[in-house]
Amino acid sequence: MLKWLIGLFFFTQLVAQTGQVENELLWEISGNGMKAKSYLFGSIHSNDKRVFYLSDSTYFALNNAQTIVLETDIFSLFSTWDTRKDEVKIAFDNQGKPYTSSKKASTTFYGNEDGMPQFLDAYFLEYCYNAQKKFFPLEKVEDQLNLLENWNIPSKKGMSLNLTQERMIELYEKGDIQALDRVMKANLSIYPGKYEEIIVQRNKNMVKSLDSLIRKEMVFCAVGAGHLAGENGIINLLRKKGFHLRVVKATHSEKPIKEKSSVRSKRTYTYKNDTTGLVATFPGKPAELKTYDNHLQLIYREMGQGNTYSVELIPNDGTSSLEEQAAIYIASPDLTNYTHTTSDDGVEHFQGLSDTYPEGLNWVRIFQNDSYFVLVKTYGGNKFMSSNRPNAFFNTVWIR
Repeated sequence: MLKWLIGLFFFTQLVAQTGQVENELLWEISGNGMKAKSYLFGSIHSNDKRVFYLSDSTYFALNNAQTIVLETDIFSLFSTWDTRKDEVKIAFDNQGKPYTSSKKASTTFYGNEDGMPQFLDAYFLEYCYNAQKKFFPLEKVEDQLNLLENWNIPSKKGMSLNLTQERMIELYEKGDIQALDRVMKANLSIYPGKYEEIIVQRNKNMVKSLDSLIRKEMVFCAVGAGHLAGENGIINLLRKKGFHLRVVKATHSEKPIKEKSSVRSKRTYTYKNDTTGLVATFPGKPAELKTYDNHLQLIYREMGQGNTYSVELIPNDGTSSLEEQAAIYIASPDLTNYTHTTSDDGVEHFQGLSDTYPEGLNWVRIFQNDSYFVLVKTYGGNKFMSSNRPNAFFNTVWIR
């Protein structure tokens, strides 16, 4: 173990000696019969706020692109994947009112609650749908998951990936894709054949799909920054196909350019269904699912912070009251109970904290019209559960 750690430390010290380089995260693609210039961007799977310091040119490329291209459709996991790692810590006061007993930010697979709601790649997909742009994934999410499941990393060896995470973010802030490539090679070198499988072969497959996409229209493509550099990196593979790629200088204006303001204004997605009369505003485009008993459910997840927003329509056949439905769907923990109120527009609802499987502690509101009971549910980490965000989401959901 000691020999392992010394070797890792020596490697990271060598990387630390890399000189300051020009930021190489954004590349313009042109030539080879393209109808318009497209852009290739190196991303990182993190919700750390430092990696969201996007350049003016990146906002320009995002705003003007007709299609957003990413490694995979991460939102297709909304039905199954809760990215939280920690259980929420909730306590109650002497009146039974719930509050969080922990000020610590809950951790997720992409960071923690002190970071951005989405990790960077998911933020690009969120923006894509909120701005009503086209989306194309380069890989199937099932293929990525199978790749990880078949990896079988021994816990001892897996330590190197964690130990270099902070260093990866530092290199990413500089836009040093050459150093990021060296880090990837060094970390994967202990797994025979994995660099070829995880980086090289996937680069070739992604370039094959990207080749046809960028010939048609302006594309903004974001892939992990570790896929860009090197002989078998996406940049060099595109050049071998005859495309011209040049790095785009990273600048940051004191006053936001109009493209930045435009991108950052696309913060919500309003779902409307004329058949049911449901209207709900989510942070991004929700997945439309069917529950086990065939009810319509909308679900959206902020995967960086681990927050989930859900709306379910339960047919109202007139055989049960709203109060009876509340007793079924709001499983109040000990020492607390849900409340019964009427909103300013006269809609009666029940609302409270519920403890159910697999969500754990979650905030619930339920109301009705003649056709449906509307079950609204939201949950997240320590900070989210004790904030006003659950109630703010509840107030955006209504049914005609």
